[in-house]
Amino acid sequence: MTVDNGCGLPKARSAPDFPCHSGPEQRFPHVDCHVDKCEQPHRHARTVSSAAMTSVPLQAVVFDMDGTLIDSSWVVPAAFIATIEELGGPTLDRDEVIASYVVGTPAAIMERYLGRPIEPSELDGYHARLRAEAERRGVPPYPGIVEALDVLARSVALGVFTNADLGNVDVLLGTAGLLDRFAAVVGADEVAPNFKPAPDGLLLACERLGVAVARTAYVGDSPQDGETAQHAGALAVAARWGHLMQDVSAFDIAVDRPTDLPDALGLT
Repeated sequence: MTVDNGCGLPKARSAPDFPCHSGPEQRFPHVDCHVDKCEQPHRHARTVSSAAMTSVPLQAVVFDMDGTLIDSSWVVPAAFIATIEELGGPTLDRDEVIASYVVGTPAAIMERYLGRPIEPSELDGYHARLRAEAERRGVPPYPGIVEALDVLARSVALGVFTNADLGNVDVLLGTAGLLDRFAAVVGADEVAPNFKPAPDGLLLACERLGVAVARTAYVGDSPQDGETAQHAGALAVAARWGHLMQDVSAFDIAVDRPTDLPDALGLT
């Protein structure tokens, strides 16, 4: 089945059918997943008391990368735009590139726009251009991310699963100074072609961390991240500080600021 994404891209796959899991209240009784009856069109993460943490506490928090840990909304599109045009593809704008992230890895995005398989040297060229853009523009962590990671690392294992590839991870998290903060990092190139919302990458991250996925929170900034967590059986946490999603219906809870994350997960 395909879904029209409305952005001029060829149609992408819809979410495959995965086994359902019990609701967040049953899987994560230490996290309050209550939906507030407010006028805001989203669900809120709520502070959880330490007493509630005695039942099935989390073992790990795994993060999406772009739009969740770091603001790469200029450097990544710039690298794609220049590389694809140089290789004979269309002239893209920034919004078109960002909309294409759902396609999968950088190689998959390039192939989609170029209409042909790419060579390893062409992917290397993209990564080289990305590194140059990152060094020129910088790749800042979102405000409060470093502080949140400091708190979380005291009680749980930390990991990353991104729809980007390991080349992007090395450039972007390396430039941001965050790479060594995570015990496990999984790029979508390691689980291709089972990109998000398939659970493969998140399951692999949990395996590398040595934790149960049912005791893991996955934090991301797109509905696809919420679906990935749900398919894996993890707690789905919306990172509203990145792209400021209004529709977080794919998530169990939503958090407005990185510094609120430890409290929301009962990990303070």
